[in-house]
Amino acid sequence: MVHYHRYHHQFCRKGQKHVEEDEESQVLIMECENSGYFHKRARPKLLSLLIISLLSCSFILAPHLFFNSVSTFSLLYSFGDPFADMGANTPLCSSVSNGTICCDRSSIRSDICVMKGDVRTHSASSSIFLYTSRDENDFVNYGDEEGEEVIQHEKIRPYTRKWETGTMDTIDELDLIAKNEHSGVNHHCDVRHDVPAVFFSTGGYTGNVYHEFNDGILPLFITSQHFNKKVVFVILEYHDWWILKYGDVLSQFSDYPAIDYSGDKRIHCFPEAIVGLRIHDELTVDSSLMEGNKSIVDFRNHLDQAYWPRIRGLIQDEEREAKEKLEKMHPLSPTSETSLNVEKEEQEDWFGKPTLVILSRNGSRALTNENLLVKMAKDIGFRVNVLRPDRTSELAKIYRALNASDVMIGVHGAAMTHFLFMRPGSVFIQIIPLGTDWAAETYYGEPARKLGLKYIGYEIVPKESSLYEKYDKNDIVLRDPEAVNKKGWEYTKNIYLDGQNVRLGLRRFRKRLVRAYDYSIAKLNRHVHLQSQ
Repeated sequence: MVHYHRYHHQFCRKGQKHVEEDEESQVLIMECENSGYFHKRARPKLLSLLIISLLSCSFILAPHLFFNSVSTFSLLYSFGDPFADMGANTPLCSSVSNGTICCDRSSIRSDICVMKGDVRTHSASSSIFLYTSRDENDFVNYGDEEGEEVIQHEKIRPYTRKWETGTMDTIDELDLIAKNEHSGVNHHCDVRHDVPAVFFSTGGYTGNVYHEFNDGILPLFITSQHFNKKVVFVILEYHDWWILKYGDVLSQFSDYPAIDYSGDKRIHCFPEAIVGLRIHDELTVDSSLMEGNKSIVDFRNHLDQAYWPRIRGLIQDEEREAKEKLEKMHPLSPTSETSLNVEKEEQEDWFGKPTLVILSRNGSRALTNENLLVKMAKDIGFRVNVLRPDRTSELAKIYRALNASDVMIGVHGAAMTHFLFMRPGSVFIQIIPLGTDWAAETYYGEPARKLGLKYIGYEIVPKESSLYEKYDKNDIVLRDPEAVNKKGWEYTKNIYLDGQNVRLGLRRFRKRLVRAYDYSIAKLNRHVHLQSQ
């Protein structure tokens, strides 16, 4: 197995940073963080800062240290959990006093701040204000540019790739400012909401389906589901196409239209705001951290509810078109009779056959003998459907195909994110090119199992890679991809991600496909048996 994290740890020591569009690149800095390297360097500096802060503030803030000052809390969480009685799995800032800003910066993936009380937006200054009646002596005060006293000030970039400095630098930063309630006299509400708000960004890697789900949609579910749709989404770096693409899903999380933070200059007022999104792991939901133990299966159920109204419309359109087509034909014409007979034969031929969906790739990591795979799958007994999704593909149509499938096959890449559209108990076969086995398992294999899929990872051998024709059979590129990955990210990207296609060894792959077929047939037979009882 290729251990990207070993290479990334070594590479990060050189202080080099890389940001790429495909999902494999995101492991770089993440793995440096996981390795503990950055943490080890940061600890002495952080410890010194903490000691100095404690000494300088001990006489002034001692009576309020653990009870009133949320800012101090954000510095002290590493010394112990003040909310230990809330349970080990309770997120920080899950219980916030009125008139308070609480920021949880403990995660390496994302920061999240909670504001409770009189919350008002001010997009012109990229700020969110909290007007409070709390005792100003509870906080460290200073004056702002307008001469008004600031009780508390936090900064946050509401995106879930905190460890990637280069990416986060492209995300709009928000100032969260607490002031005395008297300062709000000239900051009138244009729109007053009686439900909380969740602020997040659709910048960063938005445009890549893996990141759209992993960095955005899933964290949005995690962060907002406990509001039971009584929540307003306020979006930074708002994109009309993103709203069009994911509007059906958003409607499952919120009863209210989303707000364009920068585009809507009105002052929106909320009783509470969550700024930033919580994220658990790659393409999954940790039920132990969720209210009501919600899981990735619950998230998929929301997808089902989101897409079925559109799917029913597609089915009705198809039925209407088929009816109109038949009506145009003369009932006694040979053409009409032939068409009806062919359609009937196709339906009979499909009956009882498991459905296989192949997600086809263009460009790098393409399956060059895909046509032969289709023929072999049909010979085994599958009904085969080849999908070629791109950024403009309607998700409801992809969901319809995969929700109805028994098996999905695809070469490792962002499109594998669509395993989320499969029903638990279905089979997902991921074809793993040379040098990508760690990423394939981490990003898709393990999350697929958590969804309840029967996952099969098919690691190709050198002869199945187009690299076999470019390099000598004893070359390290073919013999030891892990060693190549250790040389640096550019080697991984240029050789294994962008410079490789796959030609399946059909005899070898057939064993996995037959196993998937046998499993699917047994499942279909059990379903028929249960229906007959």
